[in-house]
Amino acid sequence: MIDIDIEMRAAVPSDAESVLAFWRESAEGTSISDDVDGVRRLLDRDPEALILAVDGDRIVGSVIAGWDGWRASLYRLAVLPSYRRRGLSKALLQAAEDRFAALGGRRADAMVLEVNERAQRAWEAAGYARQDQWRRWVKPFAG
Repeated sequence: MIDIDIEMRAAVPSDAESVLAFWRESAEGTSISDDVDGVRRLLDRDPEALILAVDGDRIVGSVIAGWDGWRASLYRLAVLPSYRRRGLSKALLQAAEDRFAALGGRRADAMVLEVNERAQRAWEAAGYARQDQWRRWVKPFAG
């Protein structure tokens, strides 16, 4: 599937700064929780949720496979631009879907920016379908 030697592993708290640097270079947009504490809180809550693709000591891909016992949610699927078109996103999604299946998940939801047409095509190619009847409602709060 992948044409290069990549290690797939769960992130650990010491990866937080490297993950943020990777997202700044590779992901579309930012999130209110894009800080070291936010990444570490995710890993404290669910140590297997952040799956990384690593080439040597360099993060080249990521996906957050969040499971709350009810829903399987996907966030931050990203691949370093110089590593794209090599099967990494497909491998990351497979790792996330395997995780969800082992936990009892029945479907996965992905958060995809409306303006990110490349990502929309990638999600569609991976078998995901847009659901136009749903909209995300958010309310930031001090925590």
